[in-house]
Parts: sequence; structure tokens; C-alpha cells
Amino acid sequence: MPLGEALRQVHFPESQDRLDAARARFGFEELFYPQLAALLARRQRLARAGTRSPYDVEVARAFTRALPFRLTDDQRRAAHEILIDLDRPSPMNRLLQGDVGSGKTVVAAMAARMAIAAGHQVVLMAPTEILARQHLETMRELLSPFEIYPRLLVGSTGARQRREILGGLLAGTDKLVVGTHALIEDEVRFPQLGLCIVDEQHRFGVAQRLRLREKVDLNPDFLSMTATPIPRSLNLTLYGDLDVSQIRTLPPGRVPVRTELVEAAGREAAYQLIRSEVAAGRQGFIICPLIDDSPGAEARSATAEYERLTKEVFQDLRLVLVHGRLPAREKAERMEAFATHQYDLLVATSVVEVGVDVPNATVMAIEDAGRFGLAQLHQFRGRVGRGTQPAHCLLFVGEEDPAATARLRALIEHSDGFELAEIDLRLRGAGDPYGLRQHGFPEMRVGDLLDDPLRERARAAAEQVLKADPELSDPILRRGIRDYRVVFEFD
Repeated sequence: MPLGEALRQVHFPESQDRLDAARARFGFEELFYPQLAALLARRQRLARAGTRSPYDVEVARAFTRALPFRLTDDQRRAAHEILIDLDRPSPMNRLLQGDVGSGKTVVAAMAARMAIAAGHQVVLMAPTEILARQHLETMRELLSPFEIYPRLLVGSTGARQRREILGGLLAGTDKLVVGTHALIEDEVRFPQLGLCIVDEQHRFGVAQRLRLREKVDLNPDFLSMTATPIPRSLNLTLYGDLDVSQIRTLPPGRVPVRTELVEAAGREAAYQLIRSEVAAGRQGFIICPLIDDSPGAEARSATAEYERLTKEVFQDLRLVLVHGRLPAREKAERMEAFATHQYDLLVATSVVEVGVDVPNATVMAIEDAGRFGLAQLHQFRGRVGRGTQPAHCLLFVGEEDPAATARLRALIEHSDGFELAEIDLRLRGAGDPYGLRQHGFPEMRVGDLLDDPLRERARAAAEQVLKADPELSDPILRRGIRDYRVVFEFD
């Protein structure tokens, strides 16, 4: 249906059939333009010169020989795909997705090793200081056998140390830096930057990631990582400009986490389980949806729960409180103290969703669990079961909420994050669960990302358009991309 006619019919429909046809026209358009932009971005990226890192087989073999464990088949496959991309003349733009604890960091470390062997600098950016410090320790452990010692640049880095790091980066003597948003500040320069690694990349906007690329003349290779699996039905749509590698299997030795609902009547038994785990020398997390009590919000806050548990429930245990409003340095100090077993229980908000590796922790208790999304709950659960002891995830629930209960039942029945991502998508709808607008997609008004036939028709049409007009010279189509405010990282 022509645009003018469609506009008339959605405002003053002559019949239900005409209205449906008009809505279908706009729904197709909403799915067509973002996919056209994604395919154009990919085409433009592959035509540009990048910073090639030759695939040196001996370097790769030496890296794997130095590991204290064997790579899984999925890790090997993902690493091979990334190393091949690094060897290409065009810049890599790859997403590495894997479940919690699947070993994405070791794959990223192998990529960093290859880029550094080729003479390039590498930057690894994480959304929080906690996660950045975790990556620093892991990278140091994996790369120190090759005399590669990463530096840390975060918001709390002292002025003297900051000047030293900036000087080392500018001189090219520092080859690997790990950090947060501090890495994209104006005074930070990487004259030899060849590889950008961004963890939990959905937490960064497109503009923030572009700031990394803009710090060098050539286009560095780009590796995104996420532990929030993207449903297969959305992969091509949301990430049409990305190549995707997956790690589906967990390394051997990871213990399954027993997950169960805890209603009001079972609260005391749950507390006894937590107490028995601590008595056995282990630790636990208690997660709350709020930092402070809020008027009208019938949910437990971390600060109030910390006070209550300290005074009324676990008086003889060592508890520590962590939330997002704490200064970064204090938050990191408390997390480090918990990781070194100076505390038994960590009461926190969702700030511990990612980047907290405490193998001694065996209990994850989540208050008002129905308030969290399924993917987020799975992330919380991934904080335990990282050692050799059996682990527990306790989902505390209040009043009956059918929609929330369906999500929680799915979490109990499934341990595969990829399966849970599909279930979560179907239960909640597409909405904006993965930061769609950060990845180029405008908010859907008429179109439905879950409409598989419509999405596939729009994709096929976008491919056909670019096949006939590789540079997209058609001004109407270019204006359409602008009108939908589609923003991809190469455009």
C-alpha cells in the first residue's frame, strides 16, 4: 500500500481489511529499514582496511599449552573463528556469546595474545570496576607466562598511576589495558590499537563503543562479549552487522545449581540452609531489588534487609552490604573482602549480576525474585556453583503473580541460558529487553520482532535491494534509514 494511502487508512480506515493492510505496510517498514542499515554497515565494514593480526599457529599452540586446563570444543571453535577474523584485512566485528561461566574470557585472552604478538595494543572495556578488576586478574594469570602484564584504568585510579598508564599507552610500551568508561576519555590515546574487547557489550551505547574506534587512524578489530544469550530468532535482526560465535557447553567440573521457589512458609528453612552452608565454611549472596525502602514499593531493599538480617537472623555471621550508590573504591574493597572470605554473606542489589567470581559461594538467595527478568535471574544464579561444592539458588516470592511464576518455573526447569533467552522472549515479548535501540533498532510501534515470516520477508527484501544497489544510492531509502533513526557502528 502506498505511504499516503496507508496513512489515511490507519487514521480513517474504510474497513478492517484496509486497516490491516496499512498496519502491515508500516510493520514491514519498521523491520525493513533497520535490517537494510545493518546489511549496509556490514558491507561498508568489509570494504575498509583494518589492523590485521596474522594467525600464528605456534602462538596459539603455546597459549593453549600454558593453560592449566583443556579448552572445550566450543571454546576452540570460537577462538578459531576469531583468530581467522583477526587475520583478515577488513576489521572484525564479532559477538562472542556464552552462558555464565562458559569461558569467554580465555577465548578473548587468546585473541589478545595474537594481536599483541602482531605488534598491536589491546583494550578490554567492562561496564563496572568490579568486572574490570576481575578481568584484570584473569588476563594477568593467562598472559603473564608470555610477559604480558595488563594495566588497569578505572575511575578510581589515582592521578599518579593514571599519568603513568597514559604515558605507557602513548609510548606503546603498555600493550594491554583493562578498564571501564575511563578508557574512552579524551586524554587516553592508543597509537597502536589493534583489538577492542568489550564485555557485557549491551551495557554500552553505540556511541561509547565508537569512541574506542575513533582513537586510531585505522579500524581496529572489535570483539564484543555477552553472557546474556541473544535468542536465535533475533540474532540476524538485532545483530545483522555482527558475526556471532557461541560457546554452548560449560567447562567440565561445573556443578549444577539446585533452584527452588521459597514461599513465606519456607523462609525459615531457607535461612537454615544458608546457615548450614556457612557453618560448612562456605559463603552466600542475598540479592534485593532496591537499595533503600521506597514509599509504595512492596519490595525488600538491600539496606533494610542488611540491617534486619544482621540484627535478627544471622547475628553471629559476618555480613557486608554492596550497592550501586557506594563509591567505586569502597564497593571494590567490600567485594574483595567478600571474595577473600572476610565475610560470610554478601547482601547486595543487582550490582553483582556480572563479574563476581567467588568459587566458595554456594548459596544465592534472591528476594522478590519475580521483579527480575529471567535473563537477569540466570545471571545471578551463575554467581554460585563455580567451585566443586553443590550450590543452591533460592527464589523468594511474595504474593502470587502468574506471569512471574511462569518465569521462575522456567528458571527451575532449565539451566541453559540460550533456552532461557528464548523462553524469556516469548513470555515477555520483544519490548526492549536487549537494549534494541542501542543496537540500531528504534522502538517498535507496529512491527513485531517475533513475527518470523514478516521479519524474514523484510530481511530478504533488504538483501535484494543491496544486491541491486550495493552503495544504496537511492535517496528515498537513505532518508528512510535516517527517519527511523537507525544507528549502526559502521554507517
